[in-house]
Amino acid sequence: MTMTETQLLEFKSLINSKSESINRKPDRDTRKLLLYLFTGTKGGYTRLKIIIKLEASPFNTHQLSKELGLDYKAIQHHMKILEKNNLITKVGKKYGAIFYLSNFLEVNITALGEVIEKLERTMNSKKVYY
Repeated sequence: MTMTETQLLEFKSLINSKSESINRKPDRDTRKLLLYLFTGTKGGYTRLKIIIKLEASPFNTHQLSKELGLDYKAIQHHMKILEKNNLITKVGKKYGAIFYLSNFLEVNITALGEVIEKLERTMNSKKVYY
């Protein structure tokens, strides 16, 4: 099992434990949005890694780029997408702004669990070309 698969499993168990306390089913539009942002686009896996890091503690863009070993501009791009879709909240301005998970994502955390399950299935399936 790779490190990324281990991270996904840990995050999924964390989400499941939170979901039990929330006990709320996400609406269809929220589920569609999360599926699109995390499985329907090329940067979805990177965005999920960002969400996993932000769930553990708040970070600024520079700290996230160091933590994930990715280019600052790439992280900045993904942060704009996540913020535009109300999945993260920014506190502060410019370089020193700190990002947190949004209340919207916290409330709809069960839908994120479904997204992770779909990602796991995609990662475990082999692509076959005919």
